[in-house]
Amino acid sequence: MMNMPASSIFDDLDPGDALGEVLFGLIMALTWTVGSRLVLDEEGLDVRSLVVATIGGNVAWGIIDAVLFILGTTFYRSRRLRLFRQIRAARDEATALAVLTKEFPVEGAPLSAKPADAEALYRSLLALTRRSEPVKLSLTKSDLSAAVAIFLLVSATALPAVIPFFLIDHANLALRASNLFLIVLLFVTGYAWAGFSGGRPFYAGMAMTCLGLFLVAIAIALGG
Repeated sequence: MMNMPASSIFDDLDPGDALGEVLFGLIMALTWTVGSRLVLDEEGLDVRSLVVATIGGNVAWGIIDAVLFILGTTFYRSRRLRLFRQIRAARDEATALAVLTKEFPVEGAPLSAKPADAEALYRSLLALTRRSEPVKLSLTKSDLSAAVAIFLLVSATALPAVIPFFLIDHANLALRASNLFLIVLLFVTGYAWAGFSGGRPFYAGMAMTCLGLFLVAIAIALGG
């Protein structure tokens, strides 16, 4: 895994999940830097403490998010295995089809399916289940790579927040530059999100910026 190129590590993570982790990291960093402005005039800004807290907070949450991803992946696969056994143990075909219908509903999906098509889909899944055998649950290299990618994304978002403090001597000006840089990155994240979801990039960027700032305000108001 150490010899794996960086691009393949991030390829193992869904683009939506990757952008979500970037958004989370930016919100974390902004919470620290925006919150610091509230004490700047009263107590003065301790630049070293702010830099350490910002990097440390994002690294810590990067580790937590990576672990939660592994736990979530394991839970999802265990649940799928339980579903498989539940279908195999169904007393009749109607019961098995009902289980599949509940687990994989087509209502509310982006593509509406006709009743006959939906039934054909469930019968195909049932036939596949009956011809298959359960496999041993284990984490794959792709799972571990995705967890590493999550850690790197959340941790790396602290860098734009702290770089201005190494380039600008005036603490207040550096803090303003840091906040501005992070806000621009919120817009860029939303803009990129639209590229994967088919939305309107500019409006998605503005919406992501507003959402991010709103969440930061909540976190600061609640003592986060």
